Amino acid sequence: MGNRFTDMVKVPKEPAAKLLSMANTRLETPITAPVAALPDVVLEELDQKGAMIDIIRLLSIVLPPRERVWWACMAARDYVGPKSENDPKSLAASEDWVFKPTEENRERARLSMDEAYIDDDTVNIALSVVYSDGTLGPADLAEYPAPAGAAETSAFAMNIVALDKNSDRFEEYGQMLIDRAVDIARGGNGRMENKDKMKEAT
Repeated sequence: MGNRFTDMVKVPKEPAAKLLSMANTRLETPITAPVAALPDVVLEELDQKGAMIDIIRLLSIVLPPRERVWWACMAARDYVGPKSENDPKSLAASEDWVFKPTEENRERARLSMDEAYIDDDTVNIALSVVYSDGTLGPADLAEYPAPAGAAETSAFAMNIVALDKNSDRFEEYGQMLIDRAVDIARGGNGRMENKDKMKEAT
């Protein structure tokens, strides 16, 4: 087994099949690993089979809520660009929630979707924030469960949107999204461009 998916300290030590089932999601790629196989084992098999989309799908499920949202925010930043006063409100509110996960910021993320342009895909991140604790949202909405896997699917969707917008370097960019998620799962900040520069300098 390789070491691409090792040391992901923030990933639950639970079978990947169980986590997929809880998120009401399944992989498109047939897996030969045992049903009890942990996420790193399944991810390694998917990697060997070149199943990039399924790897991104599974990573969106195994990352904890804040880390998942941060991963999605970074994907949006790849095409939105650096922070500015023209940022989509859903992206800005979601980033604020990552750094300060209060109910107020979660509510801001929810309200941002109402003001979003119809073509603003960053609402996917706001949805992941809103459903982050498995409920429909803050305040009174917390009494109702969110659809199973809604937060995870929203983060997955944001990464797939970013992948589509980088279709000219589809494979390279997709692998970067994966490495970014793994870095975040290991406790890093996901800023792979800095790590690439460090490699070039050594």
